[in-house]
This record gives sequence, C-alpha cells and structure tokens, in this order.
Amino acid sequence: MHHDNENALIIMINMAGVFLAYALLAVSLWLSTDVPLATKGYWAMGIILLTISLINVVKYRFDFKSREDRLRKIEDASNEKMLEEALK
Repeated sequence: MHHDNENALIIMINMAGVFLAYALLAVSLWLSTDVPLATKGYWAMGIILLTISLINVVKYRFDFKSREDRLRKIEDASNEKMLEEALK
C-alpha cells in the first residue's frame, strides 16, 4: 500500500511539471511577437504530436511489461503444478 502512495506522489509531481512546461511554452509563444502565427501553430502541432507519441511509447512499454509478468506467473503456476504431481 505504501508503494502505491509513493507512485501517486511521483505521478502527481510529474504531471505538475508537464503542465508547468506547457504553460510556460504557451506564454512564450503568446508573448513572442517576432514569430508569425502560422509558425506558432506549426510548433504547437508538433508539441501535441510529440506528447501523443510519448504517451503511446509509455503505454506500449507498460503493456509489454504486464504481458511478461503474466506469462511468468502462468509458467510459475504450471511448474508448481508439475512439481505437486511429481511428488504424489
């Protein structure tokens, strides 16, 4: 249970950092008068697409790790069952 609280705190701190970075970037783009609006929009699209890509990478890595854990548990259960049958 304690481990979940630590993860929640770390996630909250990371999310706050991401939102702060987006806010600072938005203020920077808004206050930049030398850059045309089309260029600002292009940068914004790039940032949004990069964020989506990073979310997908994390999701797929998490799914891969989860699948490995599930397979390991199945193999452990199978090995335990075979040992029980061998000892009978």
